[in-house]
Amino acid sequence: MKFFLALASSFLLALPGQAQAESSALPAAGTIELAFTPWDDAEGAVLRVLQEARRAIYVQAYLLTSRPLAKALIEAKKRGVAVSVLSDREMLVKDEFGRSQIPQLAAAEIPVWIEVRYASAHNKIMLIDPEEATGAVVTGSYNFTFSAQARNAENLLILRGNPGLALAYLDNWRRHRVEALPYPQGLLE
Repeated sequence: MKFFLALASSFLLALPGQAQAESSALPAAGTIELAFTPWDDAEGAVLRVLQEARRAIYVQAYLLTSRPLAKALIEAKKRGVAVSVLSDREMLVKDEFGRSQIPQLAAAEIPVWIEVRYASAHNKIMLIDPEEATGAVVTGSYNFTFSAQARNAENLLILRGNPGLALAYLDNWRRHRVEALPYPQGLLE
């Protein structure tokens, strides 16, 4: 585990900069919580961090079919947390069984935008209070789905206490938001 933490810390030092040709290095700081599915309760870890949100949650989801995660996002909005979601267009279009929770989030008046520019908007992140010193970045291969927890081999990182990292992810989220279309209009494009 110490090796993985050292490797993860090294990764944090080489995050991409804001639309620059060169990479920017950020200092490693804060804590790293990790989970590997199907052995660890990654969904439970995400639910706990969502319950900690006080001001804002930004989601960028390739796929979001987890009912508990959608419920937690809706509950956060009800407690006064600003919740905003970006979702991949192709995964919504391919949702032949109606499992996506995106319509439920939109029905709960959570702003949802559809990413239409990319063949695959494959980001899987949640930013919890990213403009606060205590903000968290949730990232990894973990899709926000039942299968990611129960059937797949996935990884999840929850990175806390690194304001520069949280702001870099927020800047990237905002860059994607500018290019996205509002739900459901984005499905028709």
